[in-house]
Amino acid sequence: MINKILDILEETYPEAECALHHQNVFQLIVSVALSAQTTDKSVNQVTPDLFAAYPDAFALGDADPEEVSKYIKRIGMYKTKSKNIVNMAKVLAEKYDGQVPDDYDKLVELPGVGRKTANVVLSVGFGHQRIAVDTHVFRVANRIGLVNAKDVLKTELALMEVLPEDRWSRTHHSLIFHGRNCCAARKPDCENCSIAEYCEKHL
Repeated sequence: MINKILDILEETYPEAECALHHQNVFQLIVSVALSAQTTDKSVNQVTPDLFAAYPDAFALGDADPEEVSKYIKRIGMYKTKSKNIVNMAKVLAEKYDGQVPDDYDKLVELPGVGRKTANVVLSVGFGHQRIAVDTHVFRVANRIGLVNAKDVLKTELALMEVLPEDRWSRTHHSLIFHGRNCCAARKPDCENCSIAEYCEKHL
């Protein structure tokens, strides 16, 4: 049944992919770090000017966080995020010659990079099969009954158990799109849901 649900979601959202605009893995990791507790749309509005001013890890790592914050002040927690991305870029410049490492343990050691960000970078930036659990994935996966987990980490581990590994990354994007477009937190649109017949809550 799980494969059937995944098939339907993929048919429903064929365009489901990372919504953050980026030209390379450096821009991706910065964008994902900025997207915490704010919308991808908001991040996409501020990153063109940010990346024009600081095109790589060397430029951003040398920057004054207060100057950087002026570019991103439209998004939530912009002061903390500006410090984080400058410190992250500094480590990338000094330790990895400006390149983003293709390694989970090295990624989560970077300032401002948590489990979700690392998984998105590995999946979108390097093509690994990963499940990054954000609020949409957490809500939808538990609501429809794919898993029954109490927190984000347990949800990620449970999804890794029940989903075919070759579908992890695609499912992550499908669940996000379903959460945004149909299975909203307060008012899920069950009447127009493509997987309603398989949904634990709906049944």
